[in-house]
Amino acid sequence: MTDRLDIAIQIAEETCPQRRLKLESIKLFSEIIICRKFHKGDIILADGEICTCLSYIEKGLTRQHYVKHDKDMTEHISCEGGVVFCIDSYFNGTPTHLVIEALESTVIWEMPRDSMEILAETNSDLAYLYRRFMEDSLMLSQIKADILRFESAKDRYTRLLQMFPKIIQRAPLTYVASYLQMSLETLSRVRSSISQ
Repeated sequence: MTDRLDIAIQIAEETCPQRRLKLESIKLFSEIIICRKFHKGDIILADGEICTCLSYIEKGLTRQHYVKHDKDMTEHISCEGGVVFCIDSYFNGTPTHLVIEALESTVIWEMPRDSMEILAETNSDLAYLYRRFMEDSLMLSQIKADILRFESAKDRYTRLLQMFPKIIQRAPLTYVASYLQMSLETLSRVRSSISQ
């Protein structure tokens, strides 16, 4: 397992590639992060809980999903280097309708909201890091919304393959299909047409 300072440096470098954060700032950040381990199938955040942390995935694969009209819908799939959280619950302090589940043995590093906000108020490096988490999340949501609105099933799959090849290699196809808002049969046809 990676130690706290090493993982804090890794998170900072991956999240802020255009800005080198001071080591003193990263050390402060390393003091608030909490390592949690999950087995495949474990629930990281349950429906009805309040999301109080950003969770950086050091190792593993997670799925955010919800049930609508008795249908399980995949909202997001993340792997190493991803930061997962339920945005409305996180900011509003209300129970979430999303579930975050480990699809593989998973190691995450939690960043408690209260601690992050205190650090962000007093440290410009960590304010920048915190802002980058939010910007990345918003940009990813916008990309997904645009893909689902404007692209064909084949283009959606191709885009996911380009952006997140590990997800396609590791996640069950039923979850990939749900994430791309297509049936499993459509996904099979798309995959078949691309491989020919």
